[in-house]
Amino acid sequence: MNMKRVDVAYTLLFDEKTNKILMVLNRNNTWSLPGGAVEVKETLKEAAIREVKEETGYDVTVNDIIAVNEAFINDNHVYFITFQGQVLKSPEEIPAENNILKVEWVDLDEAERLMPYHPEGISKLIKTSGASYTFQK
Repeated sequence: MNMKRVDVAYTLLFDEKTNKILMVLNRNNTWSLPGGAVEVKETLKEAAIREVKEETGYDVTVNDIIAVNEAFINDNHVYFITFQGQVLKSPEEIPAENNILKVEWVDLDEAERLMPYHPEGISKLIKTSGASYTFQK
């Protein structure tokens, strides 16, 4: 069996003032962080920034990687790379995106419940300093 590798870049955006995380409700009715598949000739960082913009309208910057998950999904070997991000500019309105049903700032406790993918919890990811990310030219 030939498995295809797929890289997915996510961005964790945390608002300390409100204790909320920016999340999206996907068309398959699951909540996740904003993110998606890396395109050809695109770095992980570029993908993370582009996906947030496409799905939520927010302009963000990303720095360290705070989590790497992997899974076998159908015939794909999927790597989920989560970056720590900061909002540069909020959108006047959320763009309409086919795969996204809802974009919402979700309370940290609720985010923990909606995203069981991180067994040690989202709160641990917020506190982690992460691993540095470098694109070698």
